[in-house]
Amino acid sequence: MEIQSPVASITVEKLFEDNSEEASLQIINSKNGFNREIRERELNRPGLALSGFVELFTYWRIQIMGNTEVGYLNTLFEAERLQTIQRVLGFDLPCIIFTNSNKPPGEMIEIANRNDIPLLSTPLSTTALTHHLSEYLNAIFAPQLILHGSLVDVHGVGMLITGESAIGKSEMALDLIERGHQLVADDVVTITRAGRNRLEGAPSDLLMHHMEIRGLGIIDVRRMFGIRAIRGKKQIQIILHLERFNAIREYERTGMDEGWRDLLGVRIPMVVLPILPGKNLTVIAEGVALNHKLKQLGENAAKDFDDWLISRMKKDPPTRDDT
Repeated sequence: MEIQSPVASITVEKLFEDNSEEASLQIINSKNGFNREIRERELNRPGLALSGFVELFTYWRIQIMGNTEVGYLNTLFEAERLQTIQRVLGFDLPCIIFTNSNKPPGEMIEIANRNDIPLLSTPLSTTALTHHLSEYLNAIFAPQLILHGSLVDVHGVGMLITGESAIGKSEMALDLIERGHQLVADDVVTITRAGRNRLEGAPSDLLMHHMEIRGLGIIDVRRMFGIRAIRGKKQIQIILHLERFNAIREYERTGMDEGWRDLLGVRIPMVVLPILPGKNLTVIAEGVALNHKLKQLGENAAKDFDDWLISRMKKDPPTRDDT
């Protein structure tokens, strides 16, 4: 079962608490507006709004004011500056962050206090703060889903092992760990869309690096195999789907027809592995990971072999005696 769980909003208080240390955020006025909600990952610099053009003012985003904005306000006469600040702070802003340790005009602090708009300050440059907050907000608002399976780092490849309950996902993951690979998550994998075509998987806060092995029970992988046997998160690069062998179904034999699965709008290569007695599934999983790495380097064994066969057939066509 898959459960999508995106975050709808965060408060200014959470933004401040999560970034006060790394971004050296300071409170300029008060915490009266700390319950205001931030609903978008994008940031805004209100330069055009300060100049009077507010038709396209994205006021619901975090407002960043740097040297340019503060410098512009300081060039205005007192009455014009007051009118400008009243116009901009008349909108329902979540908060304003001043970069480069800039200080807002006194009128802005007074109006912000009346409207319960938090004013924050940071010594970071506008560019540095923008990069920092963009990374933070992208992680906060990234779409997520929870998927039942196991995620293992196999030869540097993030392999998501899926399949029906009790088919052997955890047992395969445990065998891979025994062979020196790293467990990311078992049973419950939290998947986050970390970029346009990038998915990252991590363990749940509850299970962390524990595994449930039927017949054995709960085991702690870190204590049993050491810190090198685990990792906190990993990009999901390929899916290995386990299913019980079906004699009627035709399984891929050459590797020419690649399977895919869509997760959060990202297409991930998928290999379907039928379960048969006597198969060394762990070695096959390692082969899947190494083959994926070769494909990433531009080497496709199935395609190369197919091209070679076609070339050989053109070079040495069958004769009448051969038929």
